[in-house]
Amino acid sequence: MSTSQATTTRKRKPRTTAIPVMETVICRICGNIISKDESAKFDDYQLCDYCFDATTCICDCCDKRIWNDDNVGDYETRLCQDCYERHYTRCGDCGIVINNDNAHRFEGNEYDYYCYYCYSQPRENVVIHNYSYKPTPVFYGDSTINRYFGVELEIDDGGKENDNAHHLLQTANRIHEHIYIKNDGSLSDGFEIVTHPMTLSYHINEMSWQKLTQKALRLGYKSHKTQTCGLHVHVNRNTFGEDIAIQELCISRILFILERFWQEFLRFSRRTQDEVTHWARRYGFRQEPTEILNTAKSGNFDRYTCLNLTNVNTIEFRIFKGTLKANTIIGTLQLVNHLCDMAFSMATDDVTELSWIDFVEKIDKNRYPELITYMKERRLYINEPVEMEEDS
Repeated sequence: MSTSQATTTRKRKPRTTAIPVMETVICRICGNIISKDESAKFDDYQLCDYCFDATTCICDCCDKRIWNDDNVGDYETRLCQDCYERHYTRCGDCGIVINNDNAHRFEGNEYDYYCYYCYSQPRENVVIHNYSYKPTPVFYGDSTINRYFGVELEIDDGGKENDNAHHLLQTANRIHEHIYIKNDGSLSDGFEIVTHPMTLSYHINEMSWQKLTQKALRLGYKSHKTQTCGLHVHVNRNTFGEDIAIQELCISRILFILERFWQEFLRFSRRTQDEVTHWARRYGFRQEPTEILNTAKSGNFDRYTCLNLTNVNTIEFRIFKGTLKANTIIGTLQLVNHLCDMAFSMATDDVTELSWIDFVEKIDKNRYPELITYMKERRLYINEPVEMEEDS
């Protein structure tokens, strides 16, 4: 073969394509690692999209973005401090934010302003107290049991009439003052039923939840079937001990269990993800309970969280949606009690190893029949579903 006929083969170098390196940042709120391109920067903090939406809002007056903690309005009217001071006030009865142009004042009262509804009510017949009303608490139940539950049940769509409130008060307060009723600016056409602190046994055996919820339904109220109503449960902090450090250790374990089993508690709560983000947002999971508590204490969080820690004497479970089904209320109280028992009795290392099956199996079936039934209805009880009775 001649040289001219010979073919020469050359090895081609593989073509390489440079892979761009994704720049990442750590969300200042939840600690997740995210792409910088998919993050938001606010007030010199780098935030993931979820935390950005959950912890900030836009002032409805000047369109300035602010932290939720700096919102001095409410969820209906979000306001920065400057706009509130210049253009708004709060109703002296229901606490709703009102524009100064729509505020009313009674003759001889130089200090309080009122929305039109509260201004138009006969003052001598008011049985629906203002939002800030806090009577001296009356503790019901066995005094040797140092755990009390105060319930706030929001009901809506049935009116704010004193007559309706009278009917509910007469139903629950036949012997003792078990409840009082307050206005709530977050509700469209209803109010908030608040109990005095009671032991779990007293709630189950003495508090007339069945009659009260049935009366509310007959009066046309809804709770579960709204987008506004919650079922909030307060628990006294000193149930975990008088020492503040021990109290906080137990609370950190509660937070850990809530965050670790977030999807299960969300299913139990009956809230949608949007409703939780709006009214009861989470703090974010961490590997250690104390890390979650530190995030809760140091982050930009207000009371609209799954576990509100802003009260001095109580912690407030806000994750649960409202209901006018008495057994759901009882089952919810039993769940909260079980959760508090676990946080109080278990070592932190054991809590971090806890599985959902472990949590469920430790529920006392004889003490908590309403809770067991409800968890089966919500498909949360070890593959033992039952037919669900609809909430109202």
